Amino acid sequence: MSAAEPIVVRLPNWVGDVCMALPALAHLRAHGFAPICFGRGWARDLLAGTGDDVRALPKGLRAGAAALRAAGATRGVLFTNSFGSALMARLAGVRAVGYRREFRGLLLGQALRRRATHEVDAFHALATAATGVAAPLPDRLELPLSDAHRVAAATALAGIDRFTALCPLATGLVRGRSKQWPSFPLLCRALVEAGRTVVCCPGPGEEALAARLLPGARLLPGLGLGAYAAVLARAEAVVANDSGPMHLAAAVGARVIGVFCVTEPERTRPWSPHGTAFGALARWPSPVEVLRALERQT
Repeated sequence: MSAAEPIVVRLPNWVGDVCMALPALAHLRAHGFAPICFGRGWARDLLAGTGDDVRALPKGLRAGAAALRAAGATRGVLFTNSFGSALMARLAGVRAVGYRREFRGLLLGQALRRRATHEVDAFHALATAATGVAAPLPDRLELPLSDAHRVAAATALAGIDRFTALCPLATGLVRGRSKQWPSFPLLCRALVEAGRTVVCCPGPGEEALAARLLPGARLLPGLGLGAYAAVLARAEAVVANDSGPMHLAAAVGARVIGVFCVTEPERTRPWSPHGTAFGALARWPSPVEVLRALERQT
């Protein structure tokens, strides 16, 4: 058996997007390539269970290009759409597949035109172009968890058996509007009053806000992304904004409800047979609607 060919992969900058790129990474592995992944510092922990070589991308164009060049691969895939990422690959001597955005087509080894489709499909199309092998798109994300992830989750959940995970926070604005569903406090209060345990895993500096949004919830702060994913995998159900935690839950096979209003479910809904999207562009779902869906699932 011939050795796998190394290929540079520029990971997306957001947790949810990295999760949605998992089928694309799996496609590269299945067709003779060994991904050398460059991304944010948290990506190494998130992808620890995949066995891929994951490296933090240094800041700066020259430093980044040097890091890509040192990987020793001449081919690449860019899951990012910026001009800078294409220029970095070109300076590193990497012929990369990517989408022709921001006038970067001439910098790419292969420039594709983006179709209006789900992000999972868009990432997978880049990997398919890189391998030259057509393959069906899987109907789910699969994030392998390491033993360390599972142990950290079990430690954090000591004394907690059955629980619903709520993920009320979402970073950034879309067209000036927050992606945070305003009815999380009502939903949490209804679940707690019904005797259900609610768990939330706030990130650094998010503890106080999570406590205000989720009255009566059990907070599990300080978890890395891999351990967070392992917690979500043990939940009876997960409710999340269109955010990284929603895709993280989908990637570990959890029953997940995504709540939408300022983004399009058609492009970023949970990619899973166990995932559902509530709401629509410009219409939040009601807390009663989501609560009834939770009752049906659990």
